[in-house]
Amino acid sequence: MRTFGWAALSLALPFAPAAWAAAPRAISLYHTHTSERLNVVYYEGGEYVPDALTELNSMLRDFRTGEVCQFDPALFDQLHALNLACGEGTYEVVSAFRSAQTNSMLRQQSRRVAKDSLHVRGRAIDVRLSGRETRRLRDAALSLRQGGVGYYARSNFVHLDTGAVRSW
Repeated sequence: MRTFGWAALSLALPFAPAAWAAAPRAISLYHTHTSERLNVVYYEGGEYVPDALTELNSMLRDFRTGEVCQFDPALFDQLHALNLACGEGTYEVVSAFRSAQTNSMLRQQSRRVAKDSLHVRGRAIDVRLSGRETRRLRDAALSLRQGGVGYYARSNFVHLDTGAVRSW
């Protein structure tokens, strides 16, 4: 498991980081392209819940091709931590896993799509948090310092990934 930016996160947590590490973790998702919903506890008893991870991987599949990949659970931990920081809500998924075929197609349509996108490796997601300003979600994600954070104000979503800490 990745170590969180505890100084920033501790401001948002009602309990100590050690207690957070042992506590159950859940997220709520709504996929904007498939209209699927999922509310799931994905971490419990100090372990990731395999069936819950399978459900998450399936929901976050490439909706264009149906291809599924295994997501980095640290990405789900980021979403959970952001819920604690911003107030619980449902994440509206704009983009999750992309097959190589889909990523190539999207690259032809926009120069903003990376050739070696972390979406292709199950290490990135583009979301907004219902009922919350996207700018606030971005600021909270930046404070965690747990990977890449991209802010797309016009499209109203935040890119999160488990790669190197960087922002755009």
